[in-house]
Amino acid sequence: QIKHVLADALLRGHFQNPVLLDSASLVTVTEVRVSPDLKHATAYVIPLGGANLDEIMPALNDEAHTLQKEINRQTQLKFTPKLQFRFDETFDKANRLESIFSNIKYSDQEE
Repeated sequence: QIKHVLADALLRGHFQNPVLLDSASLVTVTEVRVSPDLKHATAYVIPLGGANLDEIMPALNDEAHTLQKEINRQTQLKFTPKLQFRFDETFDKANRLESIFSNIKYSDQEE
C-alpha cells in the first residue's frame, strides 16, 4: 500500500525541491520494507536509466516528510513510518551475475 502511495505521489510531482520537479516522475519505487514495529520504512527506488542519481537520492530524502504526510493521508496505518529512500541495486547485481555466468559459459565452450 505504501509503495502505491509513493509511486502515485512521485508521478504527480508536487515537491518543493527543484531536482524532483523535473525528475520525480522518472523514479520507480521497486520495493518498500517496513520495520516490524511499523515506525520505519525504507523505499528502494531506481531513477530511469540511473540518471542524476547523486541529485535525486538526497532530494527524495529531503522530501521524505512531505511523502510521509501523503502516506498518512491515504492509508489507515496505526503509525506513519519514518521514510528513508535508498537506491535499489538489485538490477545492477543481477547484471553483474549475468556477466559472470556468460564469462563462465564462454570459457567452457573454449575448452
